[in-house]
Amino acid sequence: MKKFLIGILLLLVVAAIAVFTLAPGMTERSMNTVDGKPLPPVSDEARTLHADLFIVDLHADTLLWKRSMLDAADRGHVDLPRLQAGNVGLQVFSSPTKTPKDQNYDNNSADSDNITLLAIAQLQPIRTWTSLLERSLYHGEKLDSAVAGSDGAMVKVDSAPSLGALIAARSGEAKPVGALLSVEGLHNLEGDIANLDALYDAGVRMAGLTHFFDNEIAGSMHGEEKGPLTDLGRAAVRAMEDRGIIIDIAHLSKAGVAEVLAMARRPVVSSHGGVQATCEVNRNLTDEEIRGLAATGGIIGVGYWEGAVCGTEPADVVSAMAHIRDLVGIEYVALGSDYDGAVEVRFDAAGVIHITQALMDADFTAREIRAIMGGNAMRVLGQGMIPLAELPQASEDTAEGTES
Repeated sequence: MKKFLIGILLLLVVAAIAVFTLAPGMTERSMNTVDGKPLPPVSDEARTLHADLFIVDLHADTLLWKRSMLDAADRGHVDLPRLQAGNVGLQVFSSPTKTPKDQNYDNNSADSDNITLLAIAQLQPIRTWTSLLERSLYHGEKLDSAVAGSDGAMVKVDSAPSLGALIAARSGEAKPVGALLSVEGLHNLEGDIANLDALYDAGVRMAGLTHFFDNEIAGSMHGEEKGPLTDLGRAAVRAMEDRGIIIDIAHLSKAGVAEVLAMARRPVVSSHGGVQATCEVNRNLTDEEIRGLAATGGIIGVGYWEGAVCGTEPADVVSAMAHIRDLVGIEYVALGSDYDGAVEVRFDAAGVIHITQALMDADFTAREIRAIMGGNAMRVLGQGMIPLAELPQASEDTAEGTES
């Protein structure tokens, strides 16, 4: 009997080791995939132009997963070597803190959470097992640790001067990769707007108001009620604008989007998604919303996956970009991959040149390509990180959309 009990105990230990060492990687491997389908050839002309671009991607969920950001990985979409290979100048790293069971685009309750199980399986600090705020602070620590361990190859961007320093550095031979922290849903405020200070101190400079469920801030496009901003949400929007945290309307309900665009004093971002005109999925922006976002001086990050552009071909991505350009102008188009966000794509961060090639194939000019691939994002991020009081002629009475 004693030997039998020892055997059972050993089996349990082995099973526990498997869960904590193998399961997180297996989970990511099954969720963040590249479809492996053929890609059009890349021309020498595209390679020459791409090498001279400053590329900004507005959304990747890499911090969610248990792997080094500095080492080349055989799973997922983003790590430092792949960002370098893709000539990415600045990557916005999002902090997702809660996702519902059976997540879908249409209707999700806030009563369940997959990320709690992931946090435990990854053996994250115990403080992250029960606190959404602590999960974002932990993600900020992970990003800071990667920057510190990169020997200068990755630098943190959390202000207009630090963005300017990155741009200057990349004009030389070193070409460091910038890293900016965002959050995906302000449920991590845990109902207390004072927690916005903790997020800001951690380096958060962009924040989505909701994710896949309604929260204390606003309704989600994928929630049960899909309502407008709450009083706390309105206060959060004002506080974000004051501090220099860029407002991201990705995943926000239609009522919430309309309210944010009506009250915005600063450029608003849709960090990752698509447009209804080319892909009729509920999370994508209508023409009215595109016009409203453009009126704030903001940008739309176009994603690379099926739910954003109804395909994974580079041409599908460019089709959405062309619609935005033709509707409101080239200055409102940007990249928003949603890499490492449980999506299937055609290419990872090393292959962003395929967007450059597809834009060239669609007869976009070099000037337009520079704007889309990073110029527009640099403008909005650089201005958006400046506290409102430090902007020229800043006041509570500033007209909507004129702070750009």
